[in-house]
Amino acid sequence: MTIPGKVWFFVLFYACVFNGLSLQAQKQDTLNKTTVADSTKLNFVAKMQAFAKRSSQSSASDFEADKAAISQIKTFDEIRRTMQKAKIYLKGNLDTPGTKVELQEIEKDFIIAGDGVFTDKGSAQTFRNLTATSKILKELLNKANLRKAKLDIRQQELNNFRYQLDSLLSVPALFKFSTDSVTLMKYLQKIKVISYETTPVDSALNLAVNNIQALLNHVNMTAFKLEGSLGEIESYQTDMADHTLKRDFDNIWGPAGSYRSFGEIMDFSKTKGLLTLSFYAENNIGKLLLLLILTLTSFIYLRSLKKIYIEGNLLKPDFEGQLVIRYPLLSAILLVISLFQFFLQSPPFILNVILWSISCVCLSFIFKSYISKHWMRIWLLMVFLFLMAGIGNLILQASRLERWIMLGISVAGVILGLFSFGKKHRDELREKWILWSIGLMTVLELAAVLTNIFGRYNLAKTLFISGFLNVVIAILFLWAVRLINEGLLLAFQVYSGQDKKLFYLNFERVGTKAPNFFYVFLVFGWLVLFGRNFPAYDHLSKPFLEFFSAERTLGDYTFSITNLLLFIAIMAISVVISKIVSFFASDKHLVNTTENKNERRGIGSWLLLVRISILCIGLFLAIAAAGIPVDRITIVLGALGVGIGFGLQTLVNNLVSGLIIAFEKPVNVGDIVDVDGQGGTMKSIGFRSSVIATWDGADVVMPNGDLLNAHLVNWSLGGNRKRISIMIGIAYDADLEKTRKILTEILNADQRIRKSPAAVVQFEQLGESTIDLKVYFWPKHFGEAYAVRNDLIMGIVAAFKENGIDIPFPQHDIHIHNHDEGRLNKERPTT
Repeated sequence: MTIPGKVWFFVLFYACVFNGLSLQAQKQDTLNKTTVADSTKLNFVAKMQAFAKRSSQSSASDFEADKAAISQIKTFDEIRRTMQKAKIYLKGNLDTPGTKVELQEIEKDFIIAGDGVFTDKGSAQTFRNLTATSKILKELLNKANLRKAKLDIRQQELNNFRYQLDSLLSVPALFKFSTDSVTLMKYLQKIKVISYETTPVDSALNLAVNNIQALLNHVNMTAFKLEGSLGEIESYQTDMADHTLKRDFDNIWGPAGSYRSFGEIMDFSKTKGLLTLSFYAENNIGKLLLLLILTLTSFIYLRSLKKIYIEGNLLKPDFEGQLVIRYPLLSAILLVISLFQFFLQSPPFILNVILWSISCVCLSFIFKSYISKHWMRIWLLMVFLFLMAGIGNLILQASRLERWIMLGISVAGVILGLFSFGKKHRDELREKWILWSIGLMTVLELAAVLTNIFGRYNLAKTLFISGFLNVVIAILFLWAVRLINEGLLLAFQVYSGQDKKLFYLNFERVGTKAPNFFYVFLVFGWLVLFGRNFPAYDHLSKPFLEFFSAERTLGDYTFSITNLLLFIAIMAISVVISKIVSFFASDKHLVNTTENKNERRGIGSWLLLVRISILCIGLFLAIAAAGIPVDRITIVLGALGVGIGFGLQTLVNNLVSGLIIAFEKPVNVGDIVDVDGQGGTMKSIGFRSSVIATWDGADVVMPNGDLLNAHLVNWSLGGNRKRISIMIGIAYDADLEKTRKILTEILNADQRIRKSPAAVVQFEQLGESTIDLKVYFWPKHFGEAYAVRNDLIMGIVAAFKENGIDIPFPQHDIHIHNHDEGRLNKERPTT
């Protein structure tokens, strides 16, 4: 345990002062012997000046002493707080045993990774072994660098504590002592206590710093070793890519070189494969969970679609055109895996084999009893050979036995490919494009046979796995596209409303087939998956990656194409998600029940806010991902402010009005409204404008500013209530009480009319030809008002005829004076 120098100084100083005070106390007091000048010789002014000078000096001395005392108290308190923080940090934040254990695990994994590359090399390096080892070493290097970063932070924090203590112990106020002996003794006692408190903390800090430094040295050496090993592997890979046709071994019938048992090779290959899989799963647990969630969501969707077809008796016995809903779970797994694998960045080959195997099993069950027995057998044989090739590709070191197995499987692949081209069953093939991939497989496997025989092991193994992988991936992708198109078409055919069973998707907008860019995307994905098997793939793709990731400067702004593409991609995804959310706003196929209408209105009322939130979050994420400086954004906002001030007032007015509508909700999606004489249903509320579907079938696009400023009548705010009236005229000789009774019975008999408030029959006036009356009633729903009115008119006319109540038509008496005959003729025409 060490004691800091300043503490030693305080201890020694305390001892010296204490001894000095003791000796001084034993001497006689000499202060009274000071010779004082004869004050009588001084005049009064001189005396006062001397007194003032002494008083000023004494006050200044007292002030400095008080200030020093206050500073000393604050400093001591700060020292105690710093020591307390240091103690807490030393107890909880120094995981040196955990760091040592992790470094030991890194060393252990490094030995496993180096097997077959740095130790037990054999006659030649293999591409698969180099790739697997490179992935493991990169992961170990990431772990080492992460641990190094944590250790650097801890070392910096420990040094900060030491610096704070040293700076506090060096405060000048601590060295100012009181002239009063009693006060001085108390102050020295405080120094002694502080010395005892700081000594163990300072020693612990020194020990922790030394331990951290030792761990840092160990981590740095480990990282250096890993970087050197990665450089060595990269040189092997570069040499292998530059000499693709280089002979690795002797001919297959020749004598074997260095020997290592096949069982031992299998054991270390299994260990390496599981190690790469565990590392990848640990780093991508979020993506794997997302894969499961998407699979579950797709399954629920397809199962719901199948239930709709079952309820409508629309399923075909042979599932022609309905294969996607034959086994909803298997279809969901196949579709999600086929598409999601492109979002898994540089997955280990063992994970790809697992995913492809699951997809093949799912497609095999879907194919059952759907494709012909001939092509079903060929498909199963293809899957079997692919699985054998995949397992063979997981073997990381060459052996003579493996070469013979590869040769046998490749020959089987060539025979199967040639057999598949027979014309007898070609018409039974449902996807003709598969023949192209089978032809490519046949050529690749034939090349694998030749290169394997003549000792080009790495090239043979690349061609060996690429041939079977090409045909299996092509079949999986072709059928994935077919199933997607089937699913869209099936949903489009039965879609009559944005049902929650179908996640409120509007399939009239989605369409009946996948867009063209989707096919381009899958072809590009096939090329990537196919090219990954070749050693030259990384070296050919490296210049493109460097081109996109290289930093470029435009003025004071530094950017890369990758960041720009990332910005565009995030914004595009945000817009797409916002558009998907907008499907909730469409009322083109709104269901008719009041309950579902209210549910849709409740959803639609928040749509605008949700869409704005999605776009804002997407914008901020895009800005953060692209690394765009905030000061550049302020410049853009300032420019927008100038543009708004000059020419965008109307646009901004509509945008702000949209926000006001979203927050105040004077109108919601699905509301029945009247705006300036235009009646209809509120179809959507957008950022700038809203759409009203009129009763005539037209869509009126109205800017949000005009919508707020107009005299808006919202019938839905009052619960879709509207009083309807019918004007009726009866003859003067009609029985009024009987008429009222008949009308009341008709109104009470109609269940679509509210009982409260009750319907009213009211006599209005005595007209020229009729006694006018009005019938007032409240339909239960505004949408049924005109249908109820129509039925009531028909019922009233029928009831009046049955009870002899006339509804007269207007009459006029016209008198014509005939001068020739000298009489009046009267006729009663009708108008």
